[in-house]
Amino acid sequence: MATTQLSLQILRPIPTASVTSRRLSKNFGTRNLAVRTSGSRSSKWALRLSLVERSPSAETTAVDVKQLVDFLYDDLPHLFDDQGIDRTAYDELVKFRDPITKHDSISGYLFNIALLKVLFRPQFFLHWVKQTGPYEITTRWTMVMKFTLLPWKPQLIFTGTSVMGINPDTGKFCSHLDFWDSIKNNEYFSLEGLWDVFKQLRIYKTPDLETPKYQILKRTASYEVRKYAPFIVVETRGDKLSGSTGFNDVAGYIFGKNSTKEKIPMTTPVFTQANDVELSKVSIQIVLPLEKEFSSLPDPNEEKISLRKVEGGIAAVLKFSGKPTDDIVREKEKVLRSSLVKDGLKPMIGCLLARYNDPGRTRTFTMRNEVLIWLEEFSLE
Repeated sequence: MATTQLSLQILRPIPTASVTSRRLSKNFGTRNLAVRTSGSRSSKWALRLSLVERSPSAETTAVDVKQLVDFLYDDLPHLFDDQGIDRTAYDELVKFRDPITKHDSISGYLFNIALLKVLFRPQFFLHWVKQTGPYEITTRWTMVMKFTLLPWKPQLIFTGTSVMGINPDTGKFCSHLDFWDSIKNNEYFSLEGLWDVFKQLRIYKTPDLETPKYQILKRTASYEVRKYAPFIVVETRGDKLSGSTGFNDVAGYIFGKNSTKEKIPMTTPVFTQANDVELSKVSIQIVLPLEKEFSSLPDPNEEKISLRKVEGGIAAVLKFSGKPTDDIVREKEKVLRSSLVKDGLKPMIGCLLARYNDPGRTRTFTMRNEVLIWLEEFSLE
């Protein structure tokens, strides 16, 4: 497959206590805008229930927030499958907002889901669910989609959080507000959000070959954060990040120049890796198929070729098209590293260049190239 995704493991936090509230006054239907901030991110908007005018009535409604958290862990993974989400968990007039979409009923929200299923065949991955307020639950997710109406079927990736408001009278969700990691202005209608969609429609040609498995944890305006599973490479010394020196040697290994003359299927991308600050000590690598066990692989015929298991980990990735000359690759590495430091992340020394295409058979403007930098640590909290 051109892009391989790992299924995401869902970790449940320590249960939170249930909340008991008095009923709201007859002005329950009125909602107000509130400012919400998170870390260094700019101010966000959110629809919330107005809890200012509470009725003095002695009647109370017990809202079991822990139960709702557990419910979302079970229900949201069905967002785009045949089972679908449970509409009975939402008020009929639930308010749904994301940067470019607005609905004011559960019927409208479900229609939006159905439309996405037809046009984009989305995959939804839930990272975590937690209580973030007396009547508020926040989820973090990744959504990967393919726009099937375009011939090249571009991949669109969105990551972010959803803030879900709870109606204290009914115990159901009364608002659902999405915030994308890739934009600053998450208010509806966001031209920045619309542009974020359009710029992902560009053509990247990715061969239909196996790739290393990874999870997309976060996508910002300029880079992705991925969690790579372990993989095995055959490698030898190269001359520079954008160079091809050594490629014929490692390609020869998979084409049968090995101790058992076994022919191994080609994968993508071809990696060149630099492990020093100057990006001068380079190796060139081909990833071996995931089904291969290290102990069962044939030995290389030449001493300059070696097999190595890459333990995987968290990598930041900057994607770009065009011919990846050495100057361009070095500039992309600087831009990515600068962005990571600015965002408070800790990039490791060195980088990898991933080249997905045969340069002799691919138009330059459709080439898919990526610069990867391993991160010392990363958290989605």
